[in-house]
Amino acid sequence: MYQFKHHKSTSVDHASELHSNSDEGLYLAGGMTLIPSMKLRLTAPTDLIDLSSIEGLAGISNSYAGLRIGAMTRHCEVSASSEIPALASLASLIGDNQVRNRGTIGGSLANNDPAADYPAAVLGLGATIHTNKRDIDGDSFFLGLFETALDEGEIITAVTFPIPKRAAYAKFPNPASRYAIVGAMVSDSGSGIRVGITGAGACAFRARAFESALNKDFSVDAISAIEIDHSDFNVDIHASAEFRGHLIGAMVRQAVVQLTE
Repeated sequence: MYQFKHHKSTSVDHASELHSNSDEGLYLAGGMTLIPSMKLRLTAPTDLIDLSSIEGLAGISNSYAGLRIGAMTRHCEVSASSEIPALASLASLIGDNQVRNRGTIGGSLANNDPAADYPAAVLGLGATIHTNKRDIDGDSFFLGLFETALDEGEIITAVTFPIPKRAAYAKFPNPASRYAIVGAMVSDSGSGIRVGITGAGACAFRARAFESALNKDFSVDAISAIEIDHSDFNVDIHASAEFRGHLIGAMVRQAVVQLTE
């Protein structure tokens, strides 16, 4: 690693101030991506601004808008929650025990890895991202590869997930990292179907064709003939763009089967 300064922030405002006064400061949440990147010398911040001691940034509670999860809430805590079983199931599939006991929902969303699980939940459940400056509609949050709507220095403080009538998450994982080669969150709010996809492209997206078909007929048959344009999908040693396109249909069908059995 390169030399850097470590700051233990005492509040969100303090963290924001430390960031403003640093040359190339970065926020430290769970560190699941940042620390390995620093070890590989891919990232070299002048200052690490640790958010772990800030009161009120962790915890799960019910609000009028749904389930509110603090940004520093760890994956293992989300996986143990009962309000949205599909979200708990998603969190239980992230990485391994070490990752789930250290990684945070806010850190994952701010990083926006194209194969992360939570983005599918944000889009599939219609979540809202709360920051120290504003509320961001989940549909507007993911902009591209590791790119989000967050401004420089903006801090995620919480995420609110509306509680659906029913929802399910299906994932085809990389067998080593457990990242999603493709993951699909399907939810029924009672007033409409949402389908969030992660792992296939540069960032998570809503599968509108599946949503339209399932809103008319919530069944596997209704989506069996949908063709997926895979021309812009990710290609790597784990899967071709075409295979990722195939997996989208397969994972959405798996989620629908979970909800119709």
